[in-house]
Amino acid sequence: MNRVSKGAISFGHKAVRDDAHIRSLPFSGIAGLLALSHWDNVSYTTVRVREAHVKINKVSVIVPTYNEEEAIAGDLEVILETMEASRWEYEVIVVNDGSTDRTAEVVRGFENVKLLEHRENRGGGFARNTGIKAATGDVVMVTDGDGTYPNQDMPKLLEIMENENLDMVVGARTKESGTMRFLRMRAKWFIRKLAEKLSGFSIPDLNSGLRAMKKDVFMPFMDILPWGHSWVSTITLAMLSSGYNVDFVDIDYFPRKGASTFHPIKDTYSYITLVIRTVTWFNPLKVFFPLALLTIATGIVKLIADSIIHNYFRVTGVTIIVLLVGIQLVALGLLADLVVQRVRRP
Repeated sequence: MNRVSKGAISFGHKAVRDDAHIRSLPFSGIAGLLALSHWDNVSYTTVRVREAHVKINKVSVIVPTYNEEEAIAGDLEVILETMEASRWEYEVIVVNDGSTDRTAEVVRGFENVKLLEHRENRGGGFARNTGIKAATGDVVMVTDGDGTYPNQDMPKLLEIMENENLDMVVGARTKESGTMRFLRMRAKWFIRKLAEKLSGFSIPDLNSGLRAMKKDVFMPFMDILPWGHSWVSTITLAMLSSGYNVDFVDIDYFPRKGASTFHPIKDTYSYITLVIRTVTWFNPLKVFFPLALLTIATGIVKLIADSIIHNYFRVTGVTIIVLLVGIQLVALGLLADLVVQRVRRP
């Protein structure tokens, strides 16, 4: 076992206090600064080595809903039947995110379901955070309440998480059944490839709504997650970029019941900026260096072209500006990386 002195954290594997012992939590980047602000007076002692198998004690199923009166009853019936037949203790928490239909009324008809309510619509990410804060399980299972996810597959995700001691297991959809299927498929393919290129990881499904996570692993990320649809994409990229053990399991995906909230242009733009911002947050060199190299290469090509055209070595003002911008991007990337490395240092 490694020793961590009081007040020092190794952000390759960060110590987090648990009443009986200290557990190992991989974490990195600027988000570590956010976490540190909450842990000033924690006494850090022992870091455990990752075990091959860890028992799940209790599962908290979180279901965010917004105007899902048509689908929520069917989803809850499947969830309750599935979890009741499983070997884990469980609870089901539905977060009604300011619905204006009968969603809350339908949920109240289920005795074994805890209902939390927002007075107004705050977004799916905010609703998930509300449910996870109230969860008492050591593992949280997040799904949607619109009838699109195969909630009967929850035990499959939990078995894999427990047997392999994973920090997060994501249900990767093998087909697209949403509205505007043509646009969705191409937009998601482009965004997923961009995320894979920038993060350096294979990501079968960037924004799946069905996933199981260890609650103590998730909590330090909560304050940096967006309140809207991009919550799922952000937590996927954040945990991968921070070195956590994440796996993807193939699942089905069904047509949505009720009106879709997908906006092709707005949502695609938001997801692209989200991917770039999140990767920059955790691994700035992945973003700055390619841009810097492209800019410097452009400046060099222009320098060579100008020299060939004019038959002498010719450096224009534009060429100098382009090369300086490239050098500045390198400097910014190195500076950002130094900040990240600084907070990782024990």
